[in-house]
Amino acid sequence: MPTRSRRVNRTQQPSGKFISVGTGDAQYRAFVPDPLPPHVEFDMELVLALSEADRRLGELAGVGRSIPNPQLLIRPFMNREAVLSSRIEGTQAGLEELYEFEAASAAARSKMPSDVAEVANYVNALEHGLARLSALPLSLRLLREVHSKLMEGVRGGQATPGEFRRSQNWIGRPGCSLDQATFVPPPVPEMQEVLSSLESYLHAEDSLPPLIRIAAIHYQFESIHPFLDGNGRVGRLLISLLLNHWELLPMPLLYLSAYFERYRQEYYERLLGVSMNGRWREWLLFFLRGVIEESRDASGRLKLLEDLAIEYRRKVMSLGGSVLPLRLVESLFSVPVVTVSEAQEILGVTYHSARLAVRKLVDLGILQKPSEAVYGKRFVASEILRAVE
Repeated sequence: MPTRSRRVNRTQQPSGKFISVGTGDAQYRAFVPDPLPPHVEFDMELVLALSEADRRLGELAGVGRSIPNPQLLIRPFMNREAVLSSRIEGTQAGLEELYEFEAASAAARSKMPSDVAEVANYVNALEHGLARLSALPLSLRLLREVHSKLMEGVRGGQATPGEFRRSQNWIGRPGCSLDQATFVPPPVPEMQEVLSSLESYLHAEDSLPPLIRIAAIHYQFESIHPFLDGNGRVGRLLISLLLNHWELLPMPLLYLSAYFERYRQEYYERLLGVSMNGRWREWLLFFLRGVIEESRDASGRLKLLEDLAIEYRRKVMSLGGSVLPLRLVESLFSVPVVTVSEAQEILGVTYHSARLAVRKLVDLGILQKPSEAVYGKRFVASEILRAVE
């Protein structure tokens, strides 16, 4: 636990430096963040928030360890994070659309809105990053790989997927010019320097608590904005990768995009406040409150999903007979939207056998009969979907 301090760092100085770039009418000012770690003075409010966040995170870890087969429940959390993180950037695809996309053929996918492909890419990028952490340290190389997966074949995909930018970018209202920007990240030479410093910090020993470090790293990445597109999503993916890499959770269960999306304007203001006014305390408090809220929410959702799994197993086993409905039930927690053909593929049986298994789950109220959906007729496990949404 950090030393408590009565003083709070209320500096109004930027947490970096503004530099002039270019000449004449083409001149602009860009921001170069100071290297991490930041100087943080822990007042009572910040100490209490950190303590509560650590406690809630520990409770979530305990819930994850207590569930007999938690791997079944990880994918719904990933998909929810993908939908909400992408929504912050203006993507409108929903959870059911994502499940339909994942189950669809390549031909059917090509007819779906591009927003859905962007969300699916987020899931692929997250899975890739988590899998690679077993063989590759959390590094700039890994972030480039994640970015490549995220931007593959979608809007912004022409913006050098997997490569750091080679030109100046800026943040502001859609369509604004550089001189109208709210925030201008470092020019390319300075960007390369601060990225190198960030990578060193990822591997360095630090006395700051892990959650404080993760909050600082997320800010630093966003202030550097090293890609031409996709920075917000990669920055939020980075939070998930750090929680896993530093073993703060036994499995990937905590995601903050729901919180950031709920308080989107404040999210942006807190990040900008660090750059412009050195308001680290306000950003850290905001981040820790997100950990508290989303840890509590994730624990509740995990318990609800586990209760549904137990109830569904009991219902199916009470019927006796074939084990196929039970196997199909377990798959629904990963993909709660299914056709008979997809059930056939999941179970590795004939179409007739798959149809019988689906019918039994409909009779038990686990699956709902399909209506004419946007992308065809599918059976939906509505209770599972509601528990995740």
